[in-house]
Amino acid sequence: MNFFSDRINRIKPSPSIAAKALVDKLRAEGRDIVDFTIGEPDLATPSHVIEAAVTALRDGDTKYTGSSGTPQLRKAIAEKLARDNGLDYSAENVVVGTGGKHIIFHALAVTLNHGDEVIIPAPFWVSYPDIVMVNEGIPVIVTGEASDGFKLSPQALEAAITPRTKWLILNSPNNPTGAVYTAEEFVAIGEVLERHPHVWLMSDEIYEHFVYGDARHVSPVQAIPGIKERCLVVNGASKGYCMTGFRIGFGAAPVPLIKAITKLITQTTTCPSSVSQAAAVAAFSESQDAPRQAGKIFEARGRLMAELLGGARGMAVEPPRGAFYLFPSVAGLLGKKTRAGSILQTDLDVVRYFSEEAGVATLDGTAYGVAPYLRLSFATSEDAIREGCRRIVQACAALK
Repeated sequence: MNFFSDRINRIKPSPSIAAKALVDKLRAEGRDIVDFTIGEPDLATPSHVIEAAVTALRDGDTKYTGSSGTPQLRKAIAEKLARDNGLDYSAENVVVGTGGKHIIFHALAVTLNHGDEVIIPAPFWVSYPDIVMVNEGIPVIVTGEASDGFKLSPQALEAAITPRTKWLILNSPNNPTGAVYTAEEFVAIGEVLERHPHVWLMSDEIYEHFVYGDARHVSPVQAIPGIKERCLVVNGASKGYCMTGFRIGFGAAPVPLIKAITKLITQTTTCPSSVSQAAAVAAFSESQDAPRQAGKIFEARGRLMAELLGGARGMAVEPPRGAFYLFPSVAGLLGKKTRAGSILQTDLDVVRYFSEEAGVATLDGTAYGVAPYLRLSFATSEDAIREGCRRIVQACAALK
């Protein structure tokens, strides 16, 4: 019985969501698991954001809103983009979605036709290729050089563009590598895009508040203003404001694209949660201490994890530049034998070994388009980082 569509058969479940489900299952069975898979801050949502949500509930702000978001939130987002990113957008250039993923999905749904191509640098956030494929597009994966943080080079971009290319997706700071593009790197990419006016840029900036050392977050629209008329900036409240469960993301783009996305939202989710939108107004408009403090906390945790894993034999660890992930190579572990006699042949084998033998949950680089690597999240407590890294170092030392 061929009941299900080719569309749904074309994609895989999200590996990160599957990893979270596995951790929950193992813990429910009584296993002691240190979870380095989670892609959300463990910090509390700011109190003034909570209060704004409670006030909205008490005031009866529990009805449908406009499908593109409330006027108050769209205005707050436009002001946030000017304040934090130096970008000049009005409220009519903004659409609010049920998370950043919602905006990405809808943007690709309203622009891709069968066979259109989307350039995605690898390593990539796990959902980009599948969202492209479910909308009948073709993901064109371009892998950068590890020595340069896997960032997309202008030469590689030029070689990947064809007449069918519709989008380039860039994610800075990057999930899973933590790489952060400089303004100069964006300018060089912009020079390539200038020669190919049929290619639009999708800039996923959800980790903007988490940049470390001398790294600075720059929006490509700020670095290459000429791209503004064919760029979609994607961001949201989830990471910087510790509001993952509120499900608020947004897109800023030329009005025709905003209208097309809004039209599709009218036929899918109708609108984002009214209560969550009220909370997001407070997040974007009021005190910005919370994202600044979160950035300092995660910078310290990232340094700690990198330092502790520096003693793990067979792993090559670089300190993070942004986001809240490490992306170490585990090439030095391949070919090693476990105490049970199994040979580690892939990064998936390493993930299983750490889970089964050390009680540490990680994610394989294969899921992100590059092997053999692991993604380790330091969006967890310092105690968990110390214990999980101790177990990993011990597990690496036990290999023959």
